[in-house]
Parts: sequence; structure tokens; C-alpha cells
Amino acid sequence: MRGEELRLEFHQQLASLREGLVRLGAMTAETVSMGTSVLLDRDLAGAQRLIDGDDVIDELSLEIEEECFRVLALQAPMAGDLRFLLTTLRVVSELERSADLMVNVCKASRRVYDIDFTPKLRGLLDSMGVEAAFLIRAAIDAFVDSDTSLAAALDDIDDRLDDLQVTYVEAIFE
Repeated sequence: MRGEELRLEFHQQLASLREGLVRLGAMTAETVSMGTSVLLDRDLAGAQRLIDGDDVIDELSLEIEEECFRVLALQAPMAGDLRFLLTTLRVVSELERSADLMVNVCKASRRVYDIDFTPKLRGLLDSMGVEAAFLIRAAIDAFVDSDTSLAAALDDIDDRLDDLQVTYVEAIFE
């Protein structure tokens, strides 16, 4: 009976990790959307809220990582479960980094508060924010649902974001 209890606990831990990762992905995608709005709207109070709110993302990231390490140490997962845990660790790191980058955008938005963006730059920044948030959501969906076709499409989505970024830099120098 103890073995069955351990397996049940193990699967509950994996489900909890999956839920935490989805929550972290949603928070990160929202941070990207909010950061874009803060920049475009010159919302200094919103910038500060986003900067202050990053601690919640940092804490959740740390909790997920610690749980992954605990499961790795105590459950000795094999094959697919091991891949899930290792990938979760990698994804958590990338999501946390993405949220930190948006904090940097918010800090920068305070320095460019008095600069007017041209309509073209505003449109490009808005499009980049939308694409980035969509990419995060799609990546989380692909991972959680083990959707290999969506995962394969992520490269194309990322390429669109890269193209927008190149266009944005070119527009700055116009």
C-alpha cells in the first residue's frame, strides 16, 4: 500500500508543478502585456507596480524550482517524468528572465517618459508586446499539453517577433 501512496503523491507533485508553471506563464505573459502598456501610456505608477510585482514572480519561480529539486531527489523519476522535471526547470528560468526583462523595460520607461513615440514606433512596440505575450502562452500550452505541432510552430512565432524587432530598430534610425 505504501508504494501506491508514494506514486499517488508523486503524480500529485507533478500535477502541482504543471499548475505552478501554467500560473507562472500566465503571470509572465501578463507582465509583458502590462509592460508594453506602461511604456506606451507613460504610466509611471503602473511601471512601479510592475517593478514591485516582480517579487511575486521571483518567489513562484523559486518555489517551482525547489519542488522540482525535491521531486528529483526523493522520487528518482524515470524517462518522461525526468524530462518533464528538467524541462520545467529550464522553462521556469526562461519565464523568470522574461519577466525581469519587462521590469527593465519599465525602469527604462521612466527614463524616456517625456519622449514621444511616432505612430509607427508605437504600433511596432504594441505588436511586439502582443507577439511576445502570445509566444509565452503558446509555449506554455505546447509544453503542458505535450503538443508537438504547436511546439514546432513556436519557431515561426519567434521569427515574427525577431522581424518586428529588426523593423523597430530600423524605424528608430529613420
